[in-house]
Amino acid sequence: MDGPDVQKGKLNAIVRVINTGNLYDLRFELSGGVQVPCDRCLDDMTIEVDQKSQLFVKFGPEFFEESEDMIVVPEREGELNVAWFLYELIVFSIPLKHVHAPGKCNKTMMIKLKKHMAGPKDEEEAEVDFTDEEDFEAADDNDPVSGSAWED
Repeated sequence: MDGPDVQKGKLNAIVRVINTGNLYDLRFELSGGVQVPCDRCLDDMTIEVDQKSQLFVKFGPEFFEESEDMIVVPEREGELNVAWFLYELIVFSIPLKHVHAPGKCNKTMMIKLKKHMAGPKDEEEAEVDFTDEEDFEAADDNDPVSGSAWED
């Protein structure tokens, strides 16, 4: 199950199944790290994952998702592959923006990024030195597309 962000990782998964009569209570615990590309320099970086989740499963005539945490599995199948639920738990734990800590990005890529960035709009922006990653963070914060002007 490859996704656009998750390349590889090392995770421990614990799945506890509690039978409560006509309902199964599945409790997931997931911990470890996954490798994703840095949004800024494209080098691999590790995102730590530490998630818990719960899923209720019951048998019925056909597969049906009653709610976000309740599914019905066809009685004739008699089993449930939890791989997809674990994958979703991993993917949803990854932040939308993933960048290295300041000073950890690939220096060569940072120089190339500086070379290909659009020019400043005014003199104040022209004085920013983009060889330091913290300046890229500041530029991201001032981005008119993702700034607070769009949140009103």
